[in-house]
Amino acid sequence: MDTPVTFIVGDIMSEDEFFRFCQMNDTLNLERDSDGNIIFMSPAGSLSENLSSKILIALGLWLGQRENPGIVFGSSAGFTLPNGAVRSPDVAWVNSGSWAALSAADQERFAPVCPDFVVEVRSKTDSIIYLQNKMQEYMANGCRLGWLIDRYARKVYVYEPGKSIVEHLSLDIQLSGEPVFPGFELNLAKIVQ
Repeated sequence: MDTPVTFIVGDIMSEDEFFRFCQMNDTLNLERDSDGNIIFMSPAGSLSENLSSKILIALGLWLGQRENPGIVFGSSAGFTLPNGAVRSPDVAWVNSGSWAALSAADQERFAPVCPDFVVEVRSKTDSIIYLQNKMQEYMANGCRLGWLIDRYARKVYVYEPGKSIVEHLSLDIQLSGEPVFPGFELNLAKIVQ
């Protein structure tokens, strides 16, 4: 497995400069760690992106039937976490109260908020250790539920703050949206190719 290429630059680039750098290089997939280092990632594989899209659509349709559904995002959205890292989960959701508390300018940039829910789908070239570390970072920064889906090892990891990671050894499962989305279930076996 490959790990992303990281340029060890530390804090030489401000948040505004990093945002402009990303805008000028919009064909690149970039994140930034909490030390300010820039992480170059390869685009997702087609099958992995297809799975992320199916999850995004299922969640979006379910949320569309709810009052006060919050905001759902795909893999192009970046979020500035409380620790200063800028991350782009494959699927993310922010509750409407947290989103409304942001200024319009903050909503247009890498929103300074940790999503309440994130999904990372492993591509064939992704390091599972790298993705597991990202999931732990989300939890440490306020995320309430996370799913890490590894199509290649046929495993799913469910993350909740303060709880042990639940590891499912099959993709033939119903994933529960509890406690963030009471009543939402995703039949993973039905959407995995």
